[in-house]
Amino acid sequence: MGRKFFVGGNWKCNGTTDQVDKIVKTLNEGQVPSPDVVEVVVSPPYVFLPVVKSQLRPEFQVAAQNCWVKKGGAFTGEVSAEMLVNLGVPWVILGHSERRALLGESNEFVGDKVAYALSQGLKVIACVGETLEQREAGSTMDVVAAQTKAIAEKINDWSNVVLAYEPVWAIGTGKVATPDQAQEVHASLRDWLKTNVSPEVADSTRIIYGGSVTGANCKELAAKPDVDGFLVGGASLKPEFIDIINSATVKSA
Repeated sequence: MGRKFFVGGNWKCNGTTDQVDKIVKTLNEGQVPSPDVVEVVVSPPYVFLPVVKSQLRPEFQVAAQNCWVKKGGAFTGEVSAEMLVNLGVPWVILGHSERRALLGESNEFVGDKVAYALSQGLKVIACVGETLEQREAGSTMDVVAAQTKAIAEKINDWSNVVLAYEPVWAIGTGKVATPDQAQEVHASLRDWLKTNVSPEVADSTRIIYGGSVTGANCKELAAKPDVDGFLVGGASLKPEFIDIINSATVKSA
């Protein structure tokens, strides 16, 4: 059994009730492959999670954009994994570069978050990726390996983890890693998992690409053997997200 294609839509800090209704309507009416071919998860802001979950077609799932590193309590402004589970939210995005850069989340903190979320029964989209300076210095693989290692040191079971490679220089910039650049990092990450975790985990873990994915470039990226799907930012708010979901057919063809 091959790795099922995975498409996540990260809405980030966007949306009003009217905009959310329009996005959900577009998703519900979109013609997409069956859940056997592609797994679709959208990640609205916390405040819209219940309404999106209740209105969205049943084969599409929702994800939170973050959660707290341990059990809830006196942590003003945070949302715990337990709360997400209580709401029936199955997925959470952790380690996104915006949180690493803007809020100072370290590799170790992200590793702790991933471990705790998994321990509470959430599935995790764990993000890794390098800055432009790191890429130009030739340290891409050192950076993403260190980020992945911090997660690997804290968890034993990878069955509920999707690894998202998001080069920071390609997020929201319009720049996109070429299909060959994406494939190179994905293949290197898979090799790292094979050597440092296990061949089984390397073979089964989905590694998805994020960074200015659009309806125009998704098929070429999807055709690469180690690209198992996408984590989509801006385009997940637009009708072209349906085209990106449909790029899964490149793998099943």
